Amino acid sequence: MKTYPLQSLTINEAVQLQYQLVDTIQNEFKGTELLNGGDYGLDPDLKQPRFTHKVEQVLADFFDVEQALLVRGAGTGALRSFFNANLKVNESVLVHAAPIYPTTKVTLDSMGLAIIKFDFNQLQSTADIKLLPDKDFAAILVQHSRQRIDDHYDFNKVIKILKTKYPAIPIITDDNYAALKVKKIGVQAGADLSTFSLFKLQGPAGIGLLLGKNKYLTAVKKINYSGGSQVQGPEAMAALRAMVTAPVILAVQAKSVAEVNERLNQGEISAVESSFIANAQSKVVIMKFKQAIAKEFLAKVNQYGGVPYPVGSESCYEIGAMFYRISGTFREQDPAAENYLVRINPMRAGADTILKIIKKTLANL
Repeated sequence: MKTYPLQSLTINEAVQLQYQLVDTIQNEFKGTELLNGGDYGLDPDLKQPRFTHKVEQVLADFFDVEQALLVRGAGTGALRSFFNANLKVNESVLVHAAPIYPTTKVTLDSMGLAIIKFDFNQLQSTADIKLLPDKDFAAILVQHSRQRIDDHYDFNKVIKILKTKYPAIPIITDDNYAALKVKKIGVQAGADLSTFSLFKLQGPAGIGLLLGKNKYLTAVKKINYSGGSQVQGPEAMAALRAMVTAPVILAVQAKSVAEVNERLNQGEISAVESSFIANAQSKVVIMKFKQAIAKEFLAKVNQYGGVPYPVGSESCYEIGAMFYRISGTFREQDPAAENYLVRINPMRAGADTILKIIKKTLANL
């Protein structure tokens, strides 16, 4: 099966990204502050915890944007905050012609937003701008990771073409499963805003990040003004500390993905017909069995060390290789595929461990 996974950073590139983030941190923080756990409550001048403000300054500088805003509710909360603060009920949003990520769909449906779909795979060059609909949208949402197995659009080109066609319309990108894994996220490619979960970057559960233009983020701050809505200083510091090593961890994970895929396709396990790499939504190996045994395999793999379900999909709690059904958006596209396909995310595991678990599980089916 032909797939078009995102291009991961090499380990050397990830190391340089780590160094860049630490340099940015040490430009903002005093040395003793880096040994501080962070503060609680609303600083009278900042109207937020002082350390949360400092972390947001670091992230704005690191991603080279006007403003960064930590929010509750992880990546879903970041998207929801933008839509709630900047759009009105019944306005329209342009999205890719694919199944919408379920938690995002809840937000769009709850606001009564009209969904206009267009196949971003058609946007290969600026000449394709004529294919886009001549309509006004309140916003455009672009998901960085793949939504369909056959998605092949160039994320950077799509944003450039959309911005050329609709210069006044905010483009917001869902950069979950891409941030700190690839060279550019949405705002670095020309989008107005980027969102992602810091839980997926080894940080505390429930913390999300909004990056981008002041006029949109200021509106979000207005609806998150209370102390209970604020991300507190210790949470912000924990998220920042986790982000430092995340690029390297994720680059090593991508290396394991490549090795597992290569060994499966070389025929190391006879029950496996083939495998391929896909962003579904994280970058994973999709293993295809020769027979329809995927569900039986998944029911048994836990006994031999395979993690059977996600916590936050690449959170700090997930160290063992995960063996899981294919994603909901992929199942919606091809319901029968779940009988043959298994999604493998190495997390912190190496290829030898993953192949060993597969062999043990198959031997005991």
